Formats: sequence, structure tokens, C-alpha cells
Amino acid sequence: MSIDLAAANAALAGKTPQEIIKWGLDQAKRPLVTTNFRPYEAVILHMVTQIKPDVQVLWVDSGYNTSATYRFAEKVIQDLNLNIVTYIPQMTAARRNVLMKGIPDIDDPLHEEFTRQVKLEPFQRALAELTPDLWFNAIRKDQTEFRQSLDVVTASKDGVIKVAPLFHWSEAQMDEYLAQHGLPNETDYFDPTKALETRECGLHTQL
Repeated sequence: MSIDLAAANAALAGKTPQEIIKWGLDQAKRPLVTTNFRPYEAVILHMVTQIKPDVQVLWVDSGYNTSATYRFAEKVIQDLNLNIVTYIPQMTAARRNVLMKGIPDIDDPLHEEFTRQVKLEPFQRALAELTPDLWFNAIRKDQTEFRQSLDVVTASKDGVIKVAPLFHWSEAQMDEYLAQHGLPNETDYFDPTKALETRECGLHTQL
């Protein structure tokens, strides 16, 4: 799928997230939405499924989520009747914990391999098997320094068009949307591949 990224971003400047989603769906033959069920994920999942209820939803479950995140995921999956596809690492968390002596610290040489195993490899495997041409995600400009250099429409290294309908939204707007639509949220979330919330895990830098 070939899109002029500069022209697309110029055309979508000032558009609402819903208008951006409709634009993306018009371009795509095999769209999917990615989620990790972190805080505010119900916003993107609700927005996209309101327009395309059967859209494929990809969840790469690292095996290290909190109990609250797993309960939240089940509630959102059921409440929104998500067409979800789950991918998991090739090695169990229990086995990896023995081999790596738990989750490697950020400055541990094993951390890069840990991130590859629990997040990057299953995600790349999912993209290879599901062959999406467009990937909706929930990244926002104000989340990390790296994301401030991105835009609403970008492309992954293998050519999948990435669309971030909520890119310019603030946390306050996210809260307002959740309240307006009676959607759940969960803040007890843990990403084992990050030391800080402002750090990238690799999905948007390496892919």
C-alpha cells in the first residue's frame, strides 16, 4: 500500500479522530487495531469499532501483565465484542524468568533480548501472518520525546501504514471521551520492556 505521507498528514490536519479513522478505513483492505490494554486503550478501541465493528484487533500479550490489566482486557473484549487475535511469546514467562533470573534491568545486556522475545518477535510474527496494510494505534504526541517527532500517518519499515487518530489529543480529552461513553479504564498497568513511561519499547522505533 503506497500513500504520500506528507500529503496525507496535510489533508488530515485539524480533523477529528473519527474523521481520521474513516480516512484510514477508506484506504485499507486489511486494517487492524493494535492494543496492549494500557490506560485509555478503550478510547481507540471504541472509536474504531463504532465505525467498523468487525475490525481485527491485535493484542501481543507479553505474559507479564498485571491481574488488573487482564481483568480490564476481558471486560473491554466482551463489552465491545472485539474481534481479537492474541499473539504470545514463543517461550513462557516462567521459563524465561529462570533463564534470565527475572526481568532484566534496563542496563542489563539481556534486556534487549528480553524485549525482542516478549514484544518485538510476536508482533513481527503477527504482522507476517495477518498481513495488514494499515495499523491503527493509540500513540499520542505528548507521551514521549520520540513521539513528538512523528505525525498522524507514518509507515513501518516493512511498509504498513500506521495511523494514530488520537495523536493530538490530551489526557483531558481522553478522560472526557471515557466519561461521555461510559467506558472503563485501568491504571494498574506494567510494561516489562520499559523502565519509564517516557521510554519507547521498540515497536514504534524499530518497526
